[in-house]
Amino acid sequence: MIKIEKKKILADYTTFKIGGPADYFVVVKTLSDLLEAWQWAKDRKKSILFLGGGSNSLISDKGFSGLVIKNEINGLEEPQEHKNYILLTAKSGEWWSSLVNYAVERGCYGAENLFLIPGTVGAAPIQNIGAYGVELKDIFYELQAFNLHTGKMEKFNNAACQFAYRQSIFKRKLKGKYFIYSVTLKLSRVPDFHLDYGDIKQVLGEKNIVRPTARQLVDAIMQIRNSKLPNPAQIPNAGSFFQNPEVSWAKLKRLQAKFPEIKSFPSKNGAKLAAGWLIEQCGFKGKPEGAVSAYEKQALILVNLGGAQAKDVLKLAKKITLAVQKKFGVKLIPEVNYIK
Repeated sequence: MIKIEKKKILADYTTFKIGGPADYFVVVKTLSDLLEAWQWAKDRKKSILFLGGGSNSLISDKGFSGLVIKNEINGLEEPQEHKNYILLTAKSGEWWSSLVNYAVERGCYGAENLFLIPGTVGAAPIQNIGAYGVELKDIFYELQAFNLHTGKMEKFNNAACQFAYRQSIFKRKLKGKYFIYSVTLKLSRVPDFHLDYGDIKQVLGEKNIVRPTARQLVDAIMQIRNSKLPNPAQIPNAGSFFQNPEVSWAKLKRLQAKFPEIKSFPSKNGAKLAAGWLIEQCGFKGKPEGAVSAYEKQALILVNLGGAQAKDVLKLAKKITLAVQKKFGVKLIPEVNYIK
């Protein structure tokens, strides 16, 4: 039996520690809980907002005028071994890093570079999470999702999810129409590590590790992330606030001629620029704007210095966007989901 609560402050459930009250709030731990909550909202014609770890969200100061469903449906299944790959399934309320750890412990390879990305398993395909040269789509097999219109469970394979850079069909055409119930990864039986991105080789080299184990790679990723990214438990934030913008090769060449130190890396349609570097060049890194700031070690992340509201974050984000556009002729696109 679920418990519907009223006027629950959502700031307590986001890593940004920002957000007004939810008219109605419920925690679901099982599929039957989910069905009951869904039926409750449907009978009363209430809109639904799902919250997992609250790590990629900025919620309005006014809160949410419907039912917020906090997803705590947990569970990790035993790996299904096939000749050339292994399938690993987790329920959507499980912490993403718990799934990566579980894979490493069982000799399932491919997810190592995605370790320590905050949030739950269910949020991973919506965002097509990525880090250090690997994206979820590279190891994704399928997911089960509950159709909020029909009340039926459906399966989506890799192609059906229409993954793109920090995008999926669940962030576009099907936004707000499904609840992701479980995710299945397709992992390798043998190591095939991606070591060429960021500081991975440098960190491993400092430890005299030439051929790392999966655990050693995960430990290196953890060291890198902890050295550059703020722990939301200590400094509230929602992770990378903007996407790394993609430009054509011609645009990159023009920018390189004017800004020789510009940081970029190849992409499918040209090159991606390091948004954090662009923001830093505009003078925002570590500079407080009221109760908000671009983080002193990584300008791509906006942090809550204490008591910030959504309007404060939006004000700084707009200021940054305009400055980057003016200086570089590049438009920054928010990665964080703003919930009105």
